[in-house]
Amino acid sequence: MSNCDEPMEEYAEPVEETNGHSFYRVKQRLKDRSKKVAQTKEILSKQAVQTKEILSKQAVKIAKQAEEHEKFINKVTHLVGVLGFGGFCFLLGARPQDTRYVYCLFYFIFVPLRWIYYRYKKWHYYLLDFCYYANTIFLVDLLLYPRNEKFFMVCFSFAEGPLAWALIVWRCSLVFSSLDKLVSVLIHLLPGLVFFTIRWWDPATFAAMHPEGSSARASWPYVESKTYLWTWLFVVPLVAYSLWQLLYFLIVNVLRRQRLLRDPEVMTSYRELSKKAQKANNLWWRLSGLLGDQNRLFMYIVLQAIFTVATMALTVPIFLSYELHVAFQILKVSASVWNGGSFLLEVMPRQVILKEKKKKAEVQPTETQVDQTLEVQPIQTRLDQSLHHDASQT
Repeated sequence: MSNCDEPMEEYAEPVEETNGHSFYRVKQRLKDRSKKVAQTKEILSKQAVQTKEILSKQAVKIAKQAEEHEKFINKVTHLVGVLGFGGFCFLLGARPQDTRYVYCLFYFIFVPLRWIYYRYKKWHYYLLDFCYYANTIFLVDLLLYPRNEKFFMVCFSFAEGPLAWALIVWRCSLVFSSLDKLVSVLIHLLPGLVFFTIRWWDPATFAAMHPEGSSARASWPYVESKTYLWTWLFVVPLVAYSLWQLLYFLIVNVLRRQRLLRDPEVMTSYRELSKKAQKANNLWWRLSGLLGDQNRLFMYIVLQAIFTVATMALTVPIFLSYELHVAFQILKVSASVWNGGSFLLEVMPRQVILKEKKKKAEVQPTETQVDQTLEVQPIQTRLDQSLHHDASQT
């Protein structure tokens, strides 16, 4: 037995050494992998920062070039805007079912361009507003779930509720020579027109309302009851709006609060509206100050919530009446055109005068510096001549 034990003992030691060595190798491999993962994360984060800086620089560069050729761009915008508006009106009558694709094309082209311009102007927080949140949901509905009736009703409530009434309340102006104002109007106006055509004019809607081999439906989307109608036109959209309001508050007023405090030039919707309301000392400014200046942001959220609830409630009768819906489309377009006329005749002349004064103010210091230089040069020349004359006499 003793002879057998000795080889077993000798064999056991290498096994222990082998197990320890393999454990060490596994541990080393895990360390190496964790190092590689950390290095990869660091490289990716650096690349992300570099990419962000490059995009920001390019955005600033493009925006500066656009400002240098502002007059030419305004003329091109006016031409394309008028022709495009006429073409859209033709499409609205000839093929109403295709207006959704025009809207999607508009969004994919002009919203990225707006980000570039707003990034340069420090207005990029505007892209967190409810209208962009709602427009993104519209794209998902139109491209991915076009026949989902409940989703359609939620989008209808957004488009013909807060977005549509914002055209009137915030005085959006249809000005073809201003790309910024044109895009602002279309972001609020186009969704309502698209969902109007789907609700009443789309041939596919007629087919859904009158399916073959069955009795005609009352409408599309099919409304089972008043409770069903209020649920999907009011309650569910209101929940989706509340989710946006919570996310907006967390991003702008919590996560990015210090950034906004450091740079007062960075604009948000609240900053712009409060600035304009304070300057005009209008009803909105007085209402937002009911609880004191320190609670103006809270009052702004409350007033916006009241506005949203009221406008979403109005979508229910609009959804049920074709005549009322047509009248509402006319009201939206008329208000935008009227505001555009007011801007062209009242606001734009003042802006032109201010720009000219600013240019003159920038030119005058340069001219003064040149005059001073010219005045100094003769004095210096005379002084040099006098010194030279004295030296020659000596």
